[in-house]
Amino acid sequence: MTAQADPPAPSSLEIRTMRQVAWRLLPFLMICYFVSFLDRVNVGFAALQMVKGLHMSPRVFGFGGGIFFVSYFLFEVPSNLLLEKVGARLWIARIMITWGFLAAGTAFVVGPSSFYTMRLLLGAAEAGFFPGVILYLTYWFPSEYRARIVGMFTVAIPVSSFLGSPISAALLGVDGWLGLRGWQWMFIMEGAPAVLLGLFCLFILSDKPSSAPWLDSDQKAWLNGRLQSESGRSKRVGQISVWRVLWNKHVLILSVTLAGSTAVSSGLQIWQPQIIKSYGLTNMQTGLLNSIPFGLASVIMVLWGKRSDQTGERVWHTAFPLMVTAVSLASALVFNSLPAIIIILCLAVIGIYAGKGPVWALSAEWLSAGTAAAGLAQMNAISNLAGFGTTYVVGSIKQATGSYPLAILPLACLSAAGALAVLLIARGQSMSGLADIKPVPAGK
Repeated sequence: MTAQADPPAPSSLEIRTMRQVAWRLLPFLMICYFVSFLDRVNVGFAALQMVKGLHMSPRVFGFGGGIFFVSYFLFEVPSNLLLEKVGARLWIARIMITWGFLAAGTAFVVGPSSFYTMRLLLGAAEAGFFPGVILYLTYWFPSEYRARIVGMFTVAIPVSSFLGSPISAALLGVDGWLGLRGWQWMFIMEGAPAVLLGLFCLFILSDKPSSAPWLDSDQKAWLNGRLQSESGRSKRVGQISVWRVLWNKHVLILSVTLAGSTAVSSGLQIWQPQIIKSYGLTNMQTGLLNSIPFGLASVIMVLWGKRSDQTGERVWHTAFPLMVTAVSLASALVFNSLPAIIIILCLAVIGIYAGKGPVWALSAEWLSAGTAAAGLAQMNAISNLAGFGTTYVVGSIKQATGSYPLAILPLACLSAAGALAVLLIARGQSMSGLADIKPVPAGK
């Protein structure tokens, strides 16, 4: 195999443009995703009071926590297609405003039925945000930047738990003020920022480089030219109908890989506070210990995404972290003291988030411009639908056995399946060459 030549050094125009784009978009989108994910998983901390106060069993809570992903799944692809049609600025604003009101409204559930209803509505409202932003980033960042950019964007997930855990625990202490319980104040106070950020979207975001008043004409010309040159490259999934995109084998296999990260993350995010508190800790102690794995993952996922971009390697940078997650969670069957559980959770969470940048970069590289909206949404939808299964299964096994180590064993199996899936599809790529579906000519 011949050695590849080093890529040319970026020009001063490229450096200036990409730095300006990154600083304009990334911090704001990271804050939006921080709030989004916090509003999705703070129910895990609410459970420390809510489950007892509303007389919920572990199975009922697991079903309610996971049913979010059913409506999320159903509305994911339509939401992403609408984003592409009406523009990211308006659609992301719509998503954030509606989910903010619904997240705050969860404070007023009174039992299982209203809990299920609010979780379903919240899933429908938030559907399309994450894949929409991933699609939006492909409008602004050339392929060689995407793993680190996606890694930096998705670092908002572990940061939301790193910072949100002690905040949520503290809000639980605001118990009885104005006649509301602490868990109710937590939902209200953590839902309101989403509404405000949705309004800010209208002023901060631009749909595409050509409509950005904050870029100079030479910057627009360079960035549009680079992105257009990449759109002509051969893709594994070319220009095909939406229906064929949704059932394309590469989309489905990558969905399994994403499920090994996303669905496992959902199961842990919902149940991890209760796992830690089961060792006899207070709410604040639980919040502080719960933040440790996410603090470590916040740093490592950025470094791992940067390494993937520097080497140009995606497959093993996706598979290896999932293997770490699988092995660490399975080891909870043997090591179940509090210090051991914290170490296990640290390794598992690091593995979950380290591979997110590389797998989304790999997904974007395999999809053509015309299939990216549906393909990315389908991957995210299926992987999040699996989150319904993981959340419910953990609750069911815990109720049946009383054991958290047994309850999280299916999460280990799913992470292992995700690692195997991406290795198998990569092996198929090396054997079969380029896309199994060729782009069709325009107008056909």
